[in-house]
Amino acid sequence: MVMQAATLGRNGVQDFILLRCSAIILALYAIFIVGFLALTPELTYQSWAGFFGHIGTKVFSFVALIAFLAHAWIGLWQVLTDYVKPAGMRGMLQFLLNVVILAYVGFGIFALWGV
Repeated sequence: MVMQAATLGRNGVQDFILLRCSAIILALYAIFIVGFLALTPELTYQSWAGFFGHIGTKVFSFVALIAFLAHAWIGLWQVLTDYVKPAGMRGMLQFLLNVVILAYVGFGIFALWGV
């Protein structure tokens, strides 16, 4: 039995469920942010800082970052497995793109909790 280290779940069903759950979280987060932007009469630094200063917004943003990580990790693995056939090139691309994803999430966590 060969284990896939690149997938987050242990099998395709778990990856499928993770992908769908993360998509729902990301959609709800997008609606949340768009709702704030639509309902804020005058968008200023103070209103934006106050919005992201609230612990509920920080927690939801953190959950959305983790959902993004899972969604992008699984999605990249699926796309690269389907379309990049040479194993060496696929491994290199997967490594580089996963480093970019982790850097994005790390920066997001720093920006979210560091302020």
